[in-house]
Amino acid sequence: MSDDAVYAYQKDALTGHRPTWKMGAKGDGQPGASAHGAPDPDGMRDPFGFTAEMGGAFRADRPEPDGRIVRTTERRALELMGLEMSAEPAEIKARYKALVKLHHPDANGGDRSSEDRLRSVIQAYNSLKQAGFC
Repeated sequence: MSDDAVYAYQKDALTGHRPTWKMGAKGDGQPGASAHGAPDPDGMRDPFGFTAEMGGAFRADRPEPDGRIVRTTERRALELMGLEMSAEPAEIKARYKALVKLHHPDANGGDRSSEDRLRSVIQAYNSLKQAGFC
């Protein structure tokens, strides 16, 4: 064997003599094309042509949600403040101010019973503020 043949055999032995492709290439080096030559709109490799059998769409077409996404933390914060999921930033801020005035120890004559409620209202408002709700 020549030196080039030995080098080629050793290089091929690293992968167990199986075919390999370059990273980022779809088999033939053309990004966005499947191995059977058809353009792939989803940007994925489909050597057996399953997406073509399904009409070319691999993923189900899901409509984009209109409006903001309300996560569990924000939902709990809105419930704690007694607001609806569709509350506007001005409503959230007004409700926060009203609850702080209601539960603040100075407004209650030094009564510490509503101090925990005040802390939870402040924490809920801060989480809504951080999430971009107000």
